Amino acid sequence: MPWPCPTLGWRRGKDRDLSKKVYVGNMPFSATEDDLRSLFETHGSVASVNVIMDRETGRPRGFAFVEMEEASAADDAIRALDGSDMGGRSLRVNEAQDKRRGGGGGGGGGGGSRGGRDRY
Repeated sequence: MPWPCPTLGWRRGKDRDLSKKVYVGNMPFSATEDDLRSLFETHGSVASVNVIMDRETGRPRGFAFVEMEEASAADDAIRALDGSDMGGRSLRVNEAQDKRRGGGGGGGGGGGSRGGRDRY
């Protein structure tokens, strides 16, 4: 069954397994999506680049995700770029992990005294 892909249009079955998302960490804060696209395009077609920004300041957080159209191109990029220098920083490049569900939040505990005397 085909599924829609915003950057590649309609694709079928096993084709969707060909792309691979790559994590890029320890980036210089001055790096842009265009910089990353240029860096990764030397290893294959880039489907998307997402530099993660801080919600409060609007500044880059120093990491990004690059989706390569072919898994083999992503593997080549990982081997070639992990540990390479970008803007005086040693990049950390590896296969992105699925976002973990859950965690975070938590809620206040319960009960306890609210001050004053107990009623009973």
